[in-house]
Formats: sequence, structure tokens, C-alpha cells
Amino acid sequence: MTRRLTRRAVPLCVLSAGLLAGLLPCATSVAHAYAGIVRAQVGRGPSGDEVAQDAGSSTGRLQPDGSLSDVAGLSATDIWAVGQQNAWDFWRNQGIITHWNGSSWSEVPIRGDATGAGHLRSVAAASASEVWAVGDGHDGLPYVAKGSRDGFDRVGVPQLRTGDWLGGVAASSGRVVAVGSRDGKAFLLSSGGSAKGTTWKTVQGPVGAMYGVAFAGRSDGWAVGDTGSGPLAMHLTGGGWKQADLPAIKGGFLRDVYADGRKRAVAVGGVYQRDGGIAPLVLAWDGKQWKRVTPPERRAELYGVTGDSDGRFWISGYDPKHEGEGFLLRYDGSHWTTLRGPKPAGDRTVRLQAVAHVGDLTMAVGHVLDGKGRYTDLVERFGPPPADGHTVKAAGETE
Repeated sequence: MTRRLTRRAVPLCVLSAGLLAGLLPCATSVAHAYAGIVRAQVGRGPSGDEVAQDAGSSTGRLQPDGSLSDVAGLSATDIWAVGQQNAWDFWRNQGIITHWNGSSWSEVPIRGDATGAGHLRSVAAASASEVWAVGDGHDGLPYVAKGSRDGFDRVGVPQLRTGDWLGGVAASSGRVVAVGSRDGKAFLLSSGGSAKGTTWKTVQGPVGAMYGVAFAGRSDGWAVGDTGSGPLAMHLTGGGWKQADLPAIKGGFLRDVYADGRKRAVAVGGVYQRDGGIAPLVLAWDGKQWKRVTPPERRAELYGVTGDSDGRFWISGYDPKHEGEGFLLRYDGSHWTTLRGPKPAGDRTVRLQAVAHVGDLTMAVGHVLDGKGRYTDLVERFGPPPADGHTVKAAGETE
């Protein structure tokens, strides 16, 4: 689920904020934890370490000026990513849905839609036969699509209107929820039960916008964003969506959330600094309250978060001190590990917009900006070191 610099549903702002990576846009800090660093050239490290699996950078095979915004996986051979290509041409940019089968990426078409999708920002997979994507439509309305490997169809939602904006989606076997903004307020669109995908309900929250959403149970979930001056979260319970209490963090915003159950979740984002920089923001839910957690980096932009059932979370983003390398954080509730992709051979900036974890594979997607201002979509894969203990080198490196 992906999400960006504080933005509202204004087309040109949506374009630049979505493409330029997070140009977006808990209560007691834990003690500073150990932060191990694992690079692409590292071989076997401490138990549980991951290393970059690709000798160089790989892509989802998008056309020029392409960027991937979100990724969701059902297994290591069934992973979905969405984004856009020809991104700098607002009137001709094309939303992309692409699928990883374990060995290669292939574009999956959207059928029978004359207007076409613009920037697709978020994807969620309820099952192999039910995948959802949301973003912009070229007709001025938000775009909602549903499909599988056989293709996607645009879903008509009568409640949507010009000016609405959708930035995140979550789906399960019984419910789908998309979040964004409407008229300057948080906006949630949901469908469930036997009529899922045909009958929709809308909820407006407080002033602000929502960027990420996740389910914690059948009738439990979280949506996160910002109010324009601080972070915002809404909690789904049996009684519906209600604003949640968060630590007061001036200039803070949340871009994504992952729930590991009713008593464990992590939300990520940032805090705008007076000098124009962004400090990372991580909030952890313990079933009773959200608390602020202190990551190892003081300056980093955090965009996406995922997790597993064992209490580990992976966070994707951008590290300005190592702007040419892919950047992930892994958090196990008490310890941090920094994962980095290959060192660059030339001038470039890497932003990993979203991350998914399935089996032993951690996959992050985003884009590379080269020294000439050209964008290329990017996929970084991380996993266990080789069983034989041999070193995994980045391109161009030697022993």
C-alpha cells in the first residue's frame, strides 16, 4: 500500500507527489536498539540476516519513465505490482498492473476501458482470483479495478465523483476497503459480504487524507494518513470506523500500515523538519495504544511496511546518506537491521515505495532516478544468504 507527500486530489499534485517518491507525504520511545547493516556484498551473517538477491538492479519491464508504487504477494511465485509509465506526460501516462510468477514479470491488461487508468497507487490480493488496484482514471474519477492473471476490469463505483482521490487499498475474502480524501477530509470506500464489489459504502473522517490501510481481522483494521499538521489513524471495529488516539507529533504524517493481528501493528511515515528534511516516524500498536518507536536512521523517508506472523516487519524507503542504494529496515519488536541493495556504478537516486514479504522472499519496488533525470522502475529482492556461505556481490564488486 503506497502513499506520498501531503497531497490532496489535485491532478498535477497527484502526479508529482506519486512519482517523486514520497515527496509526501510511537508514545514512549524504546531504547536505541542494535542496528545491523547487511549489504549486497555480505555473505552469511548473523542468524536471520537477509541479503540482496540480484547482482544488479531488476525491473518490472515498464516503458520509459516508469515507476512502481505498490506491491502485494500471495506467494514467492504470485506477486503483484502497480504503478505508471510515461509518467511525465500527465495526459498520456498509463497505469500498469504487472505480475511476478517466480522467474519473470508480465503486464496484465485492463479490459474494455476506453478511458484507461492513469497512475495506479495501490494493490491488494485477497486471493489468486481476486486482486484489487486503485489510483487515477483519465476521465477525472478515481480508478478501481479488479482481476486476476487473466486480466482486470474497471469496477464502477457510483459513489465516486470528480475530485475524490484514492491512495490505498486492502482486500480479504470478505471485504475490500480503499482510502483517500474527499473535499479535504479523510475518505474511506468499502464493500463486503455477498455483494462485495457491487454495493459500496462511504465514510468521511476528519480533516486530512488517508494513504494506507490494512486488515487486522474480519472486522478489525487500520487506515493511516495525516491531518495536514500531524499523523492520523482510523480504527475499524464492529461499530465502524473511528478516529484513533495517536501521540501528538507536530509535522508528522503516516503513509502505510501493516497489522499482524488485533494486538500488533506498525505504521510508518515521517516528520517534517524545520530545515526541510524529513525524520522517520514509526508507530507500534500493542493492542491498547500506539507508541513511537525510534529507528536507527535520523534522516530517512519511510514509504511502505509489511510483516509476517512472527512479529517481524520490513519498512521500505529512501536514505539520503546512501541515495544510490535500495533501503529497507527490518524490525523484530526490539532490534533493527538495515538492508541495502547494490552500490551504484553511477549517479542515481533510489526510492523503494513499497515492500512485500512472502516465504523467505522480501521484495521491494519503486524507481531509480538517474543523473539525467530519467526514471526507471525498480525491483529489489532480499532473502537468506546462500546455503553454501559464498559471498553475494553487487555488480562490479570483487572480493
